Amino acid sequence: MTLDKQKIAFISLSAILLIAAIIMGIMLMDSRKQNEEMQELFAIEKEELENEYSSFATQYDELQIRITNDSLQEKLEQEKLKTQQLLEELRQTKATDAAEIMRLKKELATVRAVLRSYVVQIDSLNRANEILQKENKRVKARYSEATRQIDKITEEKENLTKKVTLASQLDAIGISFTPLKKNGKAAKKIKDAKKFAIGFTIAKNITSETGEKTIYVRILKPDEDVLAKSASDTFPYEGKELKYSIKKYIEYTGEEQAVTVYWDIEEFLQAGTYKVFIFADGNMIGSQSFSIKK
Repeated sequence: MTLDKQKIAFISLSAILLIAAIIMGIMLMDSRKQNEEMQELFAIEKEELENEYSSFATQYDELQIRITNDSLQEKLEQEKLKTQQLLEELRQTKATDAAEIMRLKKELATVRAVLRSYVVQIDSLNRANEILQKENKRVKARYSEATRQIDKITEEKENLTKKVTLASQLDAIGISFTPLKKNGKAAKKIKDAKKFAIGFTIAKNITSETGEKTIYVRILKPDEDVLAKSASDTFPYEGKELKYSIKKYIEYTGEEQAVTVYWDIEEFLQAGTYKVFIFADGNMIGSQSFSIKK
């Protein structure tokens, strides 16, 4: 080979090697650029994953606030701790560790699915709870209305019972109080009186129970003391024991019935106002006041 030919071959080879070096350099630069771009993408993806993990951990806290079910609270706490653990693993992972980032990305998908299932479950429970609360309010309203109706009926029944009781109560009318002399004639002055005659009429009452009735008469002197023959002469009235002056048994038929009772004067009595009270069946059925001169 002549010198010229060798020179041309050398120049050609050098040119080829130079072109190859340039191509290799360009390829190396492209590869490095691609690696840098990939690292930037992994770094961005890592940051996005961290944000999502943090968001999910916060959402678990919010879900726990919305429920009162202890069992579900415990499950949510476990999932929250698992999410926080994965978040910590991600923070410690280098942006260049593509395999680990991909693993944690797959774990994130699982966390997202689990969280979504709990959201659906809790929403369902809350809706059911709202329905129960509304039903509870309706039941309470019905109960309150029923109670009000029962109270009203009870009150009406009590009022009716009172009316029936009042209607069946005996009534002493036309009460008279007459001081009598020894000869049985009326005495105008207390000093001439030997006996008191108390007369009254038991009014007709077809609603009252018939049969034997015990009539108690209380006579109050002007000093408000009760005339009584014995301290043991008492009868029950409104939870107390009252003294009576005269007790008389009658056979009541429901028709109008005249009754007269007597008090023998064995004590010193003064002039003034005397009061007469008549009782039967635990009720005061009549009263009247009378004045007597000296």
